Amino acid sequence: MSLHTDPSTAVVDGSRFEGDVQRYLRGVGGFSMFLLVWWIGAAMTHPSYLVPGPADSVRAFLDLFATSTVIVVPIAGSEVVLPTGLAHLAQTLFHYVPGLLLGAAGGISLGLAMGWNKLLDDWLQPLVRVLRPIPPLAWVVFAIVWFGIHHTGAAFIVFVGAFWINFYGAYGGVEDVSGELIDAASTLGVERDLSMLKLVALPSAAPQLLTGFRTSIGRCWMIVVGAELFGAPGVGYEIINASNNLAMATSVAYMFLISLAFLCMDIGFRLVERRILAWR
Repeated sequence: MSLHTDPSTAVVDGSRFEGDVQRYLRGVGGFSMFLLVWWIGAAMTHPSYLVPGPADSVRAFLDLFATSTVIVVPIAGSEVVLPTGLAHLAQTLFHYVPGLLLGAAGGISLGLAMGWNKLLDDWLQPLVRVLRPIPPLAWVVFAIVWFGIHHTGAAFIVFVGAFWINFYGAYGGVEDVSGELIDAASTLGVERDLSMLKLVALPSAAPQLLTGFRTSIGRCWMIVVGAELFGAPGVGYEIINASNNLAMATSVAYMFLISLAFLCMDIGFRLVERRILAWR
C-alpha cells in the first residue's frame, strides 16, 4: 500500500474545493445584494407598511413562534396546540400531503399505462389533450361546491396539479425506453407485458419519474397557497388575512415559512432520489 498521495489527485481535489468556495461566496454575494435592494426599496416606500423591510419581516417571522394556536387534526378529530406558525403550516400540510401523494400515485399509474399500452393511449389521448390545459386553480369553484371550503377541497386542487405533472413524467419516461433494452430483455426470456414493464420500463423511466415527482413538490406548494386564498385553512389563508389587516410583514413572514418548508422537503427528496438512483 502506498503511503504517498497522488499529486494530481490532490490538485484536482484542491481546485474542486476552491470552485465550491467561490460558488458559495457568489451565492452569499447575490443574496446580500437582494437584501440591500429590498432594504433600500422598503426605506423609500411610503407608507412603510406597503413594503416591510428585512428587519421587520424577520421580527414578524419570530413572532409566529411566540404564541400558540389550537388546531384540529382531520379524521382523528383531536386538538393539538402548536406555535402559531407551525400550526398554520400543519393545516396546509393536512391537505397538501394527501393531495400530492394521491395525485402522484394516480398520475404515475395512468402515465405508465398509457405510455406502455398503445391501445389505451389511443383511447385516452384525446381526453388528456382536452383536460390537461385546464389550470388546477380553475377547479376551485367545483372544489368549493363538491367538498366545501376545507381540507378536502384544497386537497382536491393539489391532487389535480400533482396528477398532471407526474402523469407526463411517467408517460415520457416509458415512451423513451430504448427499443434495444426491450429486445435484449426479450432475448433473455422476459416475455410477459407486466414483467417487461417491471424489469425494463420502470428502471429505465425511474429518473424521469423521480424528476416529475420532485417538480410536483414545488409546483403544488404554489397551487395549495392559491387554493387557500379562497378560504381553506392554512398558510395561504393567513397571508391574505394578514394583508387584509395591512400586516404586510406578517404576510412576508408566512412566505418565508413556505420557502423553508419547501427547502426542507426538496433537500429530503434529493437525498432519497440519490439513494434510489445510486445504480446510475
